[in-house]
Amino acid sequence: MKKIIILLLTVFATTTAFTPGMESTNSLDQLAFEEGEWFKFRIHYGIFNASYAEMKVTKARLKGKPVYHIKGKGKSTGLLHLFFKVDDKYETYIDRETVKPYRFIRDIDEGGHTKNIQIDFDHEAGTALVHDKKHKEKTTVKIAPSTQDMMSAFYHLRNMVDIETLNLGDEFTLPMFFDKENFDFKLKYLGEEIVKTKFGKVAALKFRPYVQSGRVFEEEESLTVWISKDENKIPLKIKAKLAVGSLTADLDAFKGLKHSFQIIANE
Repeated sequence: MKKIIILLLTVFATTTAFTPGMESTNSLDQLAFEEGEWFKFRIHYGIFNASYAEMKVTKARLKGKPVYHIKGKGKSTGLLHLFFKVDDKYETYIDRETVKPYRFIRDIDEGGHTKNIQIDFDHEAGTALVHDKKHKEKTTVKIAPSTQDMMSAFYHLRNMVDIETLNLGDEFTLPMFFDKENFDFKLKYLGEEIVKTKFGKVAALKFRPYVQSGRVFEEEESLTVWISKDENKIPLKIKAKLAVGSLTADLDAFKGLKHSFQIIANE
């Protein structure tokens, strides 16, 4: 159960980070999000509510630079919380125009297992300074151009995906950095579907991230993600076939969207 909760607390960012490694040139009025945006996701393991995850956008300044400060948190609920407590906090500071990450923070407590890591990105030098605050260690690692962290990637995606030019079977790769590791995240576009949500039926784009089979997932193509086919491009649903059981995460609440949330029909 521990691996399932850890997976879902990160899956919203990493599984939707599929845009090609290129620079964003959007002006502020073209961004898919703005200050005040907030999401809440409900995560189910089988018939049980396992946890929830939230993300919120505010404006801030970091070392004199205007940024969006995005906070995410995940917390176990119900019976799971009694047996295995999860309380995770994630933060990213991204440039308001390019959506490049300047700083990423991971502060987690998962059943007593804790981590407190801060990553500062220097895109001009092509490096990331990893500060492990728990063990009081600092490490500098080389990074690829256009590298994203696990949270900034989600917002980068929403600005870069072009709904009009997507073709069935398109595959995408994005350079990402997590803890002290560089890796390429890959994803395939599967087409359009109508998704039933608690808010009504919503037109969605369907994607298949490629994941490592074996220890957690049943197979390489065990994960499916749906995002809204509108200017918000928000995640609506994630389904995963795990090595033991299956898992579903759904959009549960939202506010502060920059664009209209397009509902086809109310339930």
